[in-house]
Amino acid sequence: MEIHRFEKLWFGASLLLIVVLIATIVYGAVGPGVAMVDDSGGIVDPSALTDSENFREPGVYEADDGGYDVYVRAQQFAFQPGTNSPIRVPADTDVTFYVSSPDVTHGFNLAGTNVNTMVIPGQVAEVTVNFDEPGTYHIVCNEYCGAAHHTMRGTVEVVPRDQFDMESQEVTDQ
Repeated sequence: MEIHRFEKLWFGASLLLIVVLIATIVYGAVGPGVAMVDDSGGIVDPSALTDSENFREPGVYEADDGGYDVYVRAQQFAFQPGTNSPIRVPADTDVTFYVSSPDVTHGFNLAGTNVNTMVIPGQVAEVTVNFDEPGTYHIVCNEYCGAAHHTMRGTVEVVPRDQFDMESQEVTDQ
């Protein structure tokens, strides 16, 4: 059986496209560090979230490794902290967000970054990010959570490290 040379060419091009497609799928799944929501951040009782040590007073805390831990409670229809007062973190430092919800499923997306996770009641979503530059990032709930879902948003302010340290020292001195 003889195969025409154009058929061979199209067969080769088709195989090449299949290999490129598979390579892009593998890169898209592994390369950017996309992961499924899991319970690596821990599990809490959603009906008693305020009884949890870390979510009793959500906020920014210095971690043992020199980074910062931010505990955020996502509740219809606000992020605490974040909605009424911005979350202030230093630039060029590892910041780990721990987010949980006492009521329904929410989303936690920092627009302009790769921070994007689902917040499931009872699970603590853990996401670590390093902000290279100072600036303002907006928190958006990207899971429909109720009638006022469109109003659920907040702000993260990233300030230079020396400014953050100076403000923290002023708060400590008071």
